[in-house]
Amino acid sequence: MTALAALIRRDIKIALRVGGGALIGVLFFLTVVVLMPFAVGPDLALLSRLGPAILWLGALLASLLTLDRLFMADHEDGSLDLITMSRTPLELACAAKALAHWLAAGLPLIVATPVLGLLLNLDMVATGAVALTLLAGTPALTFTGMIGAALAVTLHRGGLLMAVLVLPLSIPVLIFGVAASQAAITGPSSFGAPFSILCALSLVSLVIGPFAAAASLKHGLD
Repeated sequence: MTALAALIRRDIKIALRVGGGALIGVLFFLTVVVLMPFAVGPDLALLSRLGPAILWLGALLASLLTLDRLFMADHEDGSLDLITMSRTPLELACAAKALAHWLAAGLPLIVATPVLGLLLNLDMVATGAVALTLLAGTPALTFTGMIGAALAVTLHRGGLLMAVLVLPLSIPVLIFGVAASQAAITGPSSFGAPFSILCALSLVSLVIGPFAAAASLKHGLD
């Protein structure tokens, strides 16, 4: 547990330093949300209807933007070989790295959601619902994307391959995240079903993601 905690602290420090990648995701999220009202136009009712989908799409793209750094930096400086050969199970190490990535790059997106919701004419109930669904769904994006990052880490031009692999797996999370957000705005009676499925997707990815990523790394580094 001490080794895993040290790995989480190390990855968070690397992600938060200048050029670490966490700030890039937040700035990209901000850019998407700020530019969308200019593209849609001054129709406030339309912005309110599209607001949850815009926030979820921005969070999805911002998460994908920083996933390539999950294993790539460690592979370039040789740290990934040390992690693979250590006594700590590689599955737990992958889970720790994914958790650190979510804390550094995913959690700031959730914190920024209530503020950015004002730009999309969303009230407090709507922004709170979107933030809650992002809190439940962004771990699925991270742990699912970790599989693509592990597959692409040893391949040439792996960034494009990672996007091709991760995007189809992220579509169910996007669908149920937006559905739960819209249900919370239109009526609380239908919020439970999509939100429960969203939580289930995160739990399934939490179980499957580390094992699939560890298997990909072992196969790619052998």
